[in-house]
Amino acid sequence: MNRDTSPDLHYLSGFGNEFASEALPGALPVGQNSPQKAPYGLYAELLSGTAFTMTRSELRRTWLYRIRPSALHPRFERLARQPLGGPLGGINPNRLRWSPQPIPAEPTDFIEGWLPMVANAAAEKPAGVSIYIYRANRSMERVFFNADGELLLVPEQGRLRIATELGVMEVEPLEIAVIPRGMKFRVELLDGQARGYIAENHGAPLRLPDLGPIGSNGLANPRDFLTPVAHYEEAEGPVQLVQKFLGEHWACELQHSPLDVVAWHGSNVPYKYDLRRLNTL
Repeated sequence: MNRDTSPDLHYLSGFGNEFASEALPGALPVGQNSPQKAPYGLYAELLSGTAFTMTRSELRRTWLYRIRPSALHPRFERLARQPLGGPLGGINPNRLRWSPQPIPAEPTDFIEGWLPMVANAAAEKPAGVSIYIYRANRSMERVFFNADGELLLVPEQGRLRIATELGVMEVEPLEIAVIPRGMKFRVELLDGQARGYIAENHGAPLRLPDLGPIGSNGLANPRDFLTPVAHYEEAEGPVQLVQKFLGEHWACELQHSPLDVVAWHGSNVPYKYDLRRLNTL
């Protein structure tokens, strides 16, 4: 490895400024961050220090134009000598990729088919999110509610018919659905089997972001979010009611359907959205 040992060092002064520097003339693109062909055949990369949704005054990010991409490296191996002591967890820093999860061979309903993928908070914390893959090959005969957060469902395969306390909605791939924390529902499979993703939001309810310089229109328009109308079940007989509480499932048996709401009003509602309606500007 060749290193530049030149003592002639230069610096940029300031704190929290927007800087720019190039070691070769013309290496820094003008008027754009990620050109299709960067000068000198360099690779454009973005190093983010904050979320991309951060306000401009708090934003920290730097565009890099390098000879080889950062992703060009083999697998990391854990060093035998750990000067900082034992590990803080069982996670390693290597890149991961998951193939599509198979639909279970044995009968599996919606709540039996959750596969945890990643989480950044415990269920008892009032913030953070947990991500799951759901897989199912039979409709639910029981009713479920989640005390740990609201659920964002993203179907990848198979249509879902979701009967909630407030009404019934059908969701297909390229659509999403949100079910509030604590709301009872049942998922029926319209195509025999289904697979998709679940984002469990442990924090404040989801909301639409401010549009800012986009103006008064754009992104997801409120009119495109659909909430089901009142629909009730008057069935009697044993029904298992399952709740997810602090990451565990608890159940009791009712002698009637809990989806028996005849009328309602309010703003804590389930809804669906067609992602094809998203308008970038």
